[in-house]
Amino acid sequence: MMANSAQPLWQLLGVLFKPHPWHGVSPGTQVPEVLQCFIEVVPSDTLKYEIDKVSGYLKVDRPQKYSNTCPALYGFVPQSYCGESVAAYSTEKTQRTLMGDGDPLDICVLTERPIQHGNILVECIPIGGLRMVDDNEADDKIIAVLKNDATYGAWTDISSVPKAMLDRLQHYFLTYKQAPGATSAACEITHVYGVEEAHEVIRRSMDDYATRFGDLEQILDAALSLTK
Repeated sequence: MMANSAQPLWQLLGVLFKPHPWHGVSPGTQVPEVLQCFIEVVPSDTLKYEIDKVSGYLKVDRPQKYSNTCPALYGFVPQSYCGESVAAYSTEKTQRTLMGDGDPLDICVLTERPIQHGNILVECIPIGGLRMVDDNEADDKIIAVLKNDATYGAWTDISSVPKAMLDRLQHYFLTYKQAPGATSAACEITHVYGVEEAHEVIRRSMDDYATRFGDLEQILDAALSLTK
């Protein structure tokens, strides 16, 4: 049956097949001010889950061997990629020569409501981020609030986040790979930045995605034209 040419092919495919959370889900129409994100891990998880990049299914990355649990919803921004442009921005800010980590852009989403499991999409508002360096790679963590959250939804910048909450987020990422007795952290957070820098990192991650994978909608629309 001929597809309706007025409707993008990636939307039509989503009716028939489960979209890939990284490539087949839209980050939204108001990027970077509002994002639709995919959540892999919630605060009650004692396992570290992440998306299998090939299949799009959620998989167990590793058990949380130590006492750390993630203090926020944790996932990634669809159709984002930490490549050369993200790395160049981190290089400029840190005065180090860094590479992108080759993954979608990570995001932490703050909400007052307990969400019991991952593998879900949420709409959120970026308010800042952590500039993290992991093995000489840029590994930014965007910090956002759940859209319309009763407690945190009015926050518009990282300056609204209490120090204790920021400390908890930083402690998690600095220690979640660290074995007991280790004398140095596996990762480093060089800066805590506000909403404008968060928007720039998000925009660059979208540019890196387009460079790495091409414009997905253009590719699929071109494929659709071949069926006419």
